[in-house]
Amino acid sequence: MKKVLTYGTFDLLHYGHINLLKRAKELGDYLIVGLSTDEFNAMKHKEAYHNYDHRKLILEAIRYVDLVIPENNWEQKIGDVKKYNVDVFVMGDDWKGKFDFLKDYCKVIYLPRTVGISTTKIKQDLFSVKND
Repeated sequence: MKKVLTYGTFDLLHYGHINLLKRAKELGDYLIVGLSTDEFNAMKHKEAYHNYDHRKLILEAIRYVDLVIPENNWEQKIGDVKKYNVDVFVMGDDWKGKFDFLKDYCKVIYLPRTVGISTTKIKQDLFSVKND
């Protein structure tokens, strides 16, 4: 069984997230998603609209996702790759090069982002409607 791992906050889930998860799943048989905890997001100065438990519930309902694990810090990735016997690590290409250190443990692939959509754009659009 070929295992694939990706990470993210997955807040305000949109079709770009689904595209990433679908393409990641196509690279193997079993997709593990490391989901940033609320505490880790706070350390990154990032605030999610939905809390960790709600984001986890949403991800677990997506047919491409086989397992959701907590992402508690930047340093856990090598440990997760080893613990779950990961064959392929996948991230969006906006992270290109940032996780190349994992190439000693598994294949690393950076997938192109879906053009025209992002959680940041959704938040900006909602904020502009609120302030009009």
